[in-house]
Amino acid sequence: MKMDELKNLDVQEMLEKLQNLDMENIGSWPMPVKIGAAIIVFVVVMVLGYMFSITDLNNQLERSQRQESTLMQQLEQKAHRAHHLDQYRDQLAEMEETFGSLLQQLPRETEVPGLLEDITHTGLGSGLEFDRIELASETEREFYAELPIQITVRGDYHGFGAFVSGVAGLPRIVTLHDFTIVPAQRGDGERLLTMNITARTYRYASRPPPPPQPQRPANQRRRR
Repeated sequence: MKMDELKNLDVQEMLEKLQNLDMENIGSWPMPVKIGAAIIVFVVVMVLGYMFSITDLNNQLERSQRQESTLMQQLEQKAHRAHHLDQYRDQLAEMEETFGSLLQQLPRETEVPGLLEDITHTGLGSGLEFDRIELASETEREFYAELPIQITVRGDYHGFGAFVSGVAGLPRIVTLHDFTIVPAQRGDGERLLTMNITARTYRYASRPPPPPQPQRPANQRRRR
């Protein structure tokens, strides 16, 4: 009998034995079959264990690694802040001092009329003639209140420049916005320019704002 025939015979005998196995009496199975069945059961258990246990553990490991990375970044940031804590305290003290000095430059309600007088004197000293200077409605911001002052003056470019420079040099914080300059002419025929400009002053919004009190100074002009 040739080798191929022996192999076919062994396979056929093995298949017949497998078909005739008594599932209710595993102990009577041939030893090779028992070993093969044990290997199959072991492989199935390992595959199921990997699917239901090891996969979950890997997912937990990945989440833990991401959490560890996040915590390390937070630790580095907090360590950096702790290392520079004294520097931050010095900066905070400096900011508080600067903030306090800026608050002193913001006019209180009782100082607004005096501020209008300072602006008027600055304009007159620059050779300008006032047509209007009056307060508009105050606007509340988050930390401060903004008080616009509508101004209309007549003069020349040199006077306008001196006026803007003088207002910027006032001890109180005043900013100038939205100006327009158009030609104007006085009754005596002198050619002048008219400038409309909005000055804004500010106050710390710690108290309710007072109602605006429009003021109109008399038209004046300082002669050179």
